[in-house]
Amino acid sequence: MLDDIDRRILRHYQRDATLNPAELANLAGLTPATCARRLDKLHVHGVIRGNRAVIDWRVLGYEVEVSLRITLDKTQSRAFEDFTDKAKTIPEVVEIQSFLGRVDLRLSVIARDMQHYQQLYRTAILTLPHIADIEALMHVARLKSDEILPL
Repeated sequence: MLDDIDRRILRHYQRDATLNPAELANLAGLTPATCARRLDKLHVHGVIRGNRAVIDWRVLGYEVEVSLRITLDKTQSRAFEDFTDKAKTIPEVVEIQSFLGRVDLRLSVIARDMQHYQQLYRTAILTLPHIADIEALMHVARLKSDEILPL
């Protein structure tokens, strides 16, 4: 269970995980030692799962992002496992989500350009096992992409 002090730390930390314990302590109104202990506790309990670099893949030359809605042939007992195991091996598949409902999975795919996407679609995506239906949605703009929680 998080208390108000943990929430205060997380509010600042999720906006800038590069803050050292002293800087974070100052923002959260704590001593550096208390802040460091609290951060350690949050890591140990899995509240903070890690820190990562967020890379703008467009700067690296990936201009196309497509969401693929996949419906699997559920008459196959291992359809979900077989599909996801293979999809995870495609480097341009940057996210896989599962759903309950008509659509089983969503893949987020990046490509350098439309020619690259078309090649990926034909040689990697369409060869994935147990696809019953697939719908492609071309991303136009990212209007919000925050993982900041309202703490």
